[in-house]
Amino acid sequence: MSKELARRAARIGALAEPTRRALYLYVSAQPDAVGREEAAEGVGVPAHTAKFHLDRLVDEGLLDVEFRRLTGRTGPGAGRPAKLYRRSAAEVSVSLPERRYDLAGEVLAGGVARATRTGAPVADAVRDVATETGRRLAAEHAGGADELDRTAGVLARNGYEPRFTDGDLCLTNCPFDRLAVQHPELVCGMNLALVSGVVDGLGADGLTPELAPRPGFCCVRVSSARRP
Repeated sequence: MSKELARRAARIGALAEPTRRALYLYVSAQPDAVGREEAAEGVGVPAHTAKFHLDRLVDEGLLDVEFRRLTGRTGPGAGRPAKLYRRSAAEVSVSLPERRYDLAGEVLAGGVARATRTGAPVADAVRDVATETGRRLAAEHAGGADELDRTAGVLARNGYEPRFTDGDLCLTNCPFDRLAVQHPELVCGMNLALVSGVVDGLGADGLTPELAPRPGFCCVRVSSARRP
């Protein structure tokens, strides 16, 4: 499981506790940040109980904190700013196996924007953006000596679930699975370009990404010149 997926799962777990979930839903429904007393009253729990759960939601990245004087007064005698809570921008969805439709949306939107700007065919523009995205992912996560291990590490962090088979790298999960089923030519081309960008960005000259669709796997396989 990738660190990002584990983080999302932890957020889901934090919301499994009924009081904590009720507080999250209450805070999320308010038009402005709220204090612990208001939140406690809103869900019918003591203020100290609300504080414990609200701070746990902050620790999990589900709520943000700000400090503000609720009276609007300033200067000496105005009192300390109150600690207020509001919903953060963090998403709380999780999927198994991992899906990265956010990454697919980023690439597809970038490709459409480039095609609109340059007049290039959309599929070509999407592949170009996917290649650039793969290089960026490689630059963000590069580490380790062996090129197969480095490539597997980057792809694992982005939902591909790589597995070593006969000296090659098979990808046992497609992070864009639903899109690939609906638009196989476009999405498989995007997948190949993204993985190629990762390999290129890592300088893994001994690896060759190729389309090799088969049931139960991503459409891309990374072949190694150093087969057993």
